[in-house]
Amino acid sequence: MEVKREHWATRIGLILAMAGNAVGLGNFLRFPVQAAENGGGAFMIPYILAFLLVGIPLMWVEWAIGRYGGAYGHGTTPSIFYLLWKNRFAKIFGVFGLWIPLVVIIYYIYIESWTLGFAIKFLVGLVPEPPPGATNPDSILHPFKEFLYNYIGVPKGDEPILKPSIFAYLVFLITMAINVGILIRGISEGIEKFAKIAMPTLFLLAIFLVIRVFLLETANGSAIDGLNFLWTPDFEKLKDPNVWIAAVGQIFFTLSLGFGAIITYASYIKRNDDIVLSGLTASTLNEKAEVILGGSIAIPAAVAFFGVANAVAIAKAGAFNLGFITLPAIFSQTAGGVFLGFLWFFLLFFAGLTSSIALMQPLIAFFEDELKFTRRQAVLMTASIVFFSAHIVIFLNKALDEMDFWAGTIGVVFFGLVELIIFFWIFGADKAWEEINRGGIIKVPKFYYYVMRFITPLFLAVLLIVWAKEYIPKIMVETHWTIWITRFYMIGLFLFLSFLVFLAGRRKNREVG
Repeated sequence: MEVKREHWATRIGLILAMAGNAVGLGNFLRFPVQAAENGGGAFMIPYILAFLLVGIPLMWVEWAIGRYGGAYGHGTTPSIFYLLWKNRFAKIFGVFGLWIPLVVIIYYIYIESWTLGFAIKFLVGLVPEPPPGATNPDSILHPFKEFLYNYIGVPKGDEPILKPSIFAYLVFLITMAINVGILIRGISEGIEKFAKIAMPTLFLLAIFLVIRVFLLETANGSAIDGLNFLWTPDFEKLKDPNVWIAAVGQIFFTLSLGFGAIITYASYIKRNDDIVLSGLTASTLNEKAEVILGGSIAIPAAVAFFGVANAVAIAKAGAFNLGFITLPAIFSQTAGGVFLGFLWFFLLFFAGLTSSIALMQPLIAFFEDELKFTRRQAVLMTASIVFFSAHIVIFLNKALDEMDFWAGTIGVVFFGLVELIIFFWIFGADKAWEEINRGGIIKVPKFYYYVMRFITPLFLAVLLIVWAKEYIPKIMVETHWTIWITRFYMIGLFLFLSFLVFLAGRRKNREVG
């Protein structure tokens, strides 16, 4: 019997909210960097294959797991995994579905606040300008690099403490308040209504910026040259396994797979509502935002001003360098540049906001479903944990990168593999397949039955092994005390969440008894 629980009010609201969950900073910052670093058009071949063989199958699995759990009154993986696998280890593995989104939101919401802060700075004209007559990329970008570093308080040397500006901290508080204001209104009245406004706005802003970027042309090239670079395959690059690994990793980021947020959102779908076409539609919207829009702003603009070689070098310096330093520098040299800079960062803020509310929802749902908090109590408790924890990222140098590696890189792939094993191998492949297709407006092609059971888990296992072998030894040699504080704090969060799961189990046993 279906447990009475809040649901999405409309299918379009569900699709837009799910697309908003996926459309985030990674679409406009991370994707162009990955594409530029990995051979432009060559990257798109493994990227599309990864979308078809990893992204789509795992997306349907997460939608199905969430809808299945929601029918029994559960919106988070500790309890849902236990429904699928009556074993105490199921709840332990399920804790990762709370821990990963919590750790990610701790640093994600702070980065999101940068975009709002920069949007405000551009709106009032408090932004730097390139030195007069500067033609060298380093000279042009230097004032904007200093602008970012002063904003977040990056020390001049290798000091352990960051010293953000008072303005940056105030904007972080405002960003927290905006997230809480949306979440406290609930699923249909808060998240869904916001998604119906935010997603069309986001697409309109992106389309406007794409059109403006297409008109850029300098002595170094044009935006069209940038598009040619992105869409002209260098087939030699396909021999590099790192390109394939990067493509699979980007699919996880872009579709928000392995974060636990899709499962929680899907738990508010009614028992027999379609997830096949709805999930495919939401994923397609995300891909359009990433490939068509995200790929048509940053790299084409960088190529137009600095040429292909310099644009690739800029991209290799990281997503922050491209989005927070290079794009503002480019806009500052164009007509209406201050306004364009405002639109760019306001676009990033909307993209970040649609994802941050999704990342906070799993812990909120846990407090509501398992500990019987009211919506207001659950939101305020979650926001308090995030707010307190974010100060580690705000003030400790290198904490952000450490959290991103363990939760946002290794963690999501590990958890995606766990989801597939529990759903398709322990719960049962035939039952899982039936669950995915139940109520579907269209049916999933039978080919995907074997993809979900064999190919996708193999992809993830290989990716996890390669990443663990290549990156973990490099990460573990870091001995800086700020890194170890961050690691111990993340372990502490996992133990804290495990304790909450234990308390929820005790509470349920008392009710049954």
